[in-house]
Amino acid sequence: MSQSQFRKFIGKKKNSVIKEAYRQEKKKVKKERAAYFDKIKEEKYQARMAAKNAAKAGGKSTSPQTPNKKTEGKGIAKKTAANVSAGHPSMPLNKFIAHCGVCSRRDAVALISDGKIKVNGIVATEPGYKILPNDEVVYNNKKIFVTKNLVYILLNKPKDYITTTDDPEGRKTVLQLIQKATEERVYPIGRLDRNTSGVLLLTNDGDLTQKLSHPSYEIKKVYEVKLDKLLTKNDFEKILKGLVLEDGAVKVDSLAYADAKDKSIIGIEIHSGRNRIVRRIFESLGYDVKGLDRVMYAGLTKKNVERGKWRYLSEKEIRLLKYLNASKKKI
Repeated sequence: MSQSQFRKFIGKKKNSVIKEAYRQEKKKVKKERAAYFDKIKEEKYQARMAAKNAAKAGGKSTSPQTPNKKTEGKGIAKKTAANVSAGHPSMPLNKFIAHCGVCSRRDAVALISDGKIKVNGIVATEPGYKILPNDEVVYNNKKIFVTKNLVYILLNKPKDYITTTDDPEGRKTVLQLIQKATEERVYPIGRLDRNTSGVLLLTNDGDLTQKLSHPSYEIKKVYEVKLDKLLTKNDFEKILKGLVLEDGAVKVDSLAYADAKDKSIIGIEIHSGRNRIVRRIFESLGYDVKGLDRVMYAGLTKKNVERGKWRYLSEKEIRLLKYLNASKKKI
């Protein structure tokens, strides 16, 4: 499937309602971007004020490493406050593991539940346990550290590669395609089926992974679908109105014929992250999906990235991802 054919869907919008929706979306993104930078300015201002107050206080404050005996027995809350004031905030254990580049926060919860994580020599049981700078966290008999070198990679995934970090069956994984990109341990954000191609993000940024994977942020994806036969007008309307699948109702954001001369090639925009959702939408109406290509994910496209190749995200793209849909419900 050529992406040039699909530009009719992602570029020229024939439907005035869809055009207006995109205009409103653009306005919303601009507002969110302005709010994001306003928040950064406010945080910097507060940090400067805190530094000034600390300087005025001089030697009156108690050192975090030598706690006052009156507060020594009041638990982790006091330790947390001391470390925050010193610029070393505490961090939930599952978030800490994600920041170490081991896996995503969600997968970290599973590691903790399986008893594979030790904190200061004791098997951890609570994903929300607060990790302090002096704590020792061990996984696979090795002490792990927060990754400071964050990496963001966009891959144009080909078919026949799976999106797991390793495979017991010896099948090809997407990590084999980017092995020269970084020495850091990165992992895919979300999944693409073995036979689905297109945009795939890989990173060791646990916060971003959690955000882009969480349903509340409604991250949009655009796919080009090649069907075994022409999509009828009746089925086209059914999909637009919404379908009920075995795991509940689903509604797409936009739908269009990607090629006016070939109505078996469909462009579909959706924010649901349910398993094989695009394939199941068409299969429920009796169609066989011959090809599925993700051409856009969270505003990113595979433009100028050949199949099987990758590139690093730009600073601007990373910033946009971090405040994307910032008005949505937070995790």
